[in-house]
Amino acid sequence: MKTFGGKKVTVIGETKHVGDLAPNFKVVNNKFETKHLSDYKSRYVVLNVVPSLDTTVCDRQARTVNKELSERDDIVVLTISNDLPFTQEKWCGSSGLDNVITLSDYQELDFANKYGTNIKELRLQARSVFVLDEKRKILYLEYLDEMSQHLNFDELLTFIRQLPKE
Repeated sequence: MKTFGGKKVTVIGETKHVGDLAPNFKVVNNKFETKHLSDYKSRYVVLNVVPSLDTTVCDRQARTVNKELSERDDIVVLTISNDLPFTQEKWCGSSGLDNVITLSDYQELDFANKYGTNIKELRLQARSVFVLDEKRKILYLEYLDEMSQHLNFDELLTFIRQLPKE
């Protein structure tokens, strides 16, 4: 059962598993430009998925994942939410983090439906994270059951630190 603030929610879309090939998706950046997974050429991609950057739990998730991984040149972190690009741009400006990439799925929910993160009742993303290799195979993932809880940062960061470097 999935919950948001203790209330049951329905999460729809295609749930992914370790070993699956990550599907390409269509989202928009802060300038309303269309972006796809295939646009990012780094060896590893971390899809850092939050319900809304305008909450303390999501803010901490985005800051923690981006800050911890910023020293790796072979990893790009894409923080995905359904926030409007204006809101994401405002968060980027106040985050104090360099090179944060936020992407919005608010228009078509293409990412949400392809990755099983579409909270039907709220039209928000379900908190989750995916680590992809150079072939875009899913190496690691975590879907949370309660959206107001934090990711297992220790497990995620330990996994990523063990990835071979370029």
